[in-house]
Amino acid sequence: MKLIDAVIARLQVLMKQKGATIYSLNREGGIAKSTLSQLFNRKQEKVSLNLLYDILSTMDVTLKDFFDDPIFDEVNE
Repeated sequence: MKLIDAVIARLQVLMKQKGATIYSLNREGGIAKSTLSQLFNRKQEKVSLNLLYDILSTMDVTLKDFFDDPIFDEVNE
């Protein structure tokens, strides 16, 4: 699995758990809807650490909690 696929999958799980949507991340976190759409539609091959931090902060999730998940054991490229 590619790193970007693991990141997106993990974000989707957390968003579902937290009841977050692209709209709420935009409204509450000030993250551009276009940026979020490009990320979740896999139009980007990379995600910046700053963007990831902003998304996670909006959902009250730490980087440690984000990356402490078995999905990242499956990353091989």
